[in-house]
Amino acid sequence: MLSVITSSSNPKIKQLIALDKSRERRKQNLFTIEGLKELLLASESGYVIESVYYSTQLISEQQLIELGFGKSHLLPVGQQVFEKIAYRESTGGVIGIAKQRGNSLNDLQLGKNPLILILEGVEKPGNLGAVLRTADAAGVDAVISCDPQTDFFNPNVIRSSVGCVFTNQIAAAPSTDTIAWLKKNKIKIFCTYLGGSIPYTSASYKEPCAIVMGSESSGLTESWVKNSDANIIIPMKGKIDSMNVSVSAAIVVFEAVRQRG
Repeated sequence: MLSVITSSSNPKIKQLIALDKSRERRKQNLFTIEGLKELLLASESGYVIESVYYSTQLISEQQLIELGFGKSHLLPVGQQVFEKIAYRESTGGVIGIAKQRGNSLNDLQLGKNPLILILEGVEKPGNLGAVLRTADAAGVDAVISCDPQTDFFNPNVIRSSVGCVFTNQIAAAPSTDTIAWLKKNKIKIFCTYLGGSIPYTSASYKEPCAIVMGSESSGLTESWVKNSDANIIIPMKGKIDSMNVSVSAAIVVFEAVRQRG
């Protein structure tokens, strides 16, 4: 076994911490994965795991090898250092570094009748993570983030999605490119919009379609509204006129799933 890393000044630990910043993630084309469950989901989904830092008090080298991680990738860390680099307690004692994967529109592989969930201008990593959990539960074909203010490999996205960033097909692209791609592939566009003309339950999602959600602060831009096949609303009975985007996404997506049987 390698020598246990006992100092947070160790260059490898500094690299891991630096990946919390989006600029560093882009520069190195790497990202961190906290949690044994999340790390296993990433590995099963084909992500290349570069290294696994593990607490020698919480999990053994042999256990990780039996789970399929290569011995040469394992880096033992003392508990005090691990507590400094771990964001939460329920990690299973591991934090990994993995290579990012291409997430362009052309990387998506769609079936004959795709159901796609699109977010425009999402800002909060927690919201993006929650939407990815919804997408996984509903079995949507892809999640597309348009003009995002946060990226899929943000550590908080991975945590809040409970690893569902790895179980979904994902893509990031400008709204203009995504609209053109949808039209090229003959995928209907349903935009959630306060000025929508029909309740979300009145639309038919049985054919290839994309459900588009805007940011909570500013909603959808005009380009989406103008290019939609139908603008839909979730009727509200109270005094507020909007809900958390992850809640709205779940409501509409599961209506689509219900209609598709």
